[in-house]
Amino acid sequence: MVKSMSEDDEKITESRPYAGVGAAERSARRRTALLDAALDLLAEGGGAAVTKRAVCARARLNDRYFYEHFDDRDTLLEALSQDVTSQGIDTVVAAPLAAGPDIRTRIHAAADAALGFLDTDPRRQALLLHSHSTPALQQGRVTTQHAIAGAMAAVARELIEDPAPLDIDMAAYVLVSGTLELVTAWLRGEFRTGREHLVDIITDLLFAGTTNAPQALPDSR
Repeated sequence: MVKSMSEDDEKITESRPYAGVGAAERSARRRTALLDAALDLLAEGGGAAVTKRAVCARARLNDRYFYEHFDDRDTLLEALSQDVTSQGIDTVVAAPLAAGPDIRTRIHAAADAALGFLDTDPRRQALLLHSHSTPALQQGRVTTQHAIAGAMAAVARELIEDPAPLDIDMAAYVLVSGTLELVTAWLRGEFRTGREHLVDIITDLLFAGTTNAPQALPDSR
């Protein structure tokens, strides 16, 4: 009975505002701290460096707060990948809006914003560089590719008359996955060129792929 009352008291304490900060905001801050710690560790030592103990130590939080948000290390890494992807898509989608009506100019703005997003916080590059180091990061990369391809396909459908939806989805996935592989190889130093040239190359590839995306064909059945 005493133990039960203690747990109830603890829950009540957690729900009360502390220093003017409500329980929901404190919980969100802890989640952010855990994800930030995981990104630090990933950038410093790869996927193997991201352990529950290391993340909690870096975030200065105990296990209880880890399990408040994540079941295990894999769900943490998946959440990290999803969060960074969401932030990146928001950045990339916003960039063309200020770039004018020209399609190629818009694509260039989006490509430049994507690389700028990686440069703004170099730790984000670790998600690409170490994306094959754990099953969770591999799954995160696939989810990322589908998310970005979905956004690109949506734009392509607005530019093409009578589009073939499935074909556009597949074409967008090829372009996005190939672009991510190219950027990853560039980050590893496999292509000795500057960022501006890389942006131009990506722009040309995406422009060609978008403006020549598949249109609906007659049903041959």
